[in-house]
Amino acid sequence: MTPAPWRPSREELTAAEGKTVPDVIARGLKVLFCGINPGLYSGAVGHHFARPGNRFWKTLAASGFTSRLMSPFEERTLPAAGLGITNLVERATATADQLSREELVRGGARLTVKVRRTRPEVVAFLGLASYRIAFSRPGAAIGLQPEPLGHSRVWLLPNPSGLNAHYQLPDLAREFAALARAVGLKRSPDRASDQPRA
Repeated sequence: MTPAPWRPSREELTAAEGKTVPDVIARGLKVLFCGINPGLYSGAVGHHFARPGNRFWKTLAASGFTSRLMSPFEERTLPAAGLGITNLVERATATADQLSREELVRGGARLTVKVRRTRPEVVAFLGLASYRIAFSRPGAAIGLQPEPLGHSRVWLLPNPSGLNAHYQLPDLAREFAALARAVGLKRSPDRASDQPRA
């Protein structure tokens, strides 16, 4: 039974500063999605990409990674579909701008160890600037990267945050769908089922 979603209060959001959200991970995943770090909303509720304005879950459905729109509260079902979620930096902040360059570099080193241990086929970074800093790849662009991470391929995707005005949902879905096809996970979205389960 999936727990019912809840909306944190202002006090709970403030108290979420520095909290962590557990990885959704298993060995041998097809794709391990890597966010920058949890926002305060995700830190408060303990689930990834939980803020209502974040388009991650809508993009997964629209791109064919999932056959319907899922809720963040269903994230633990992802490994059965070959998908997982982690973050470059573990601590929750109000914005990613609060992370230092040193934190991103340390996060990259920690992620490398995690990826070598769990061996996903692809690590998909959701955010260009953080990847460039963490792995000293200033010229990195969206798409498949020439440099692997351990034994895993690396793919850069746009950040699905609602603050990323450069990419609307159709643009995000197109970029995510290219990765879904590359790893053989492109499913047909169920347009009739467009509401997440709570």
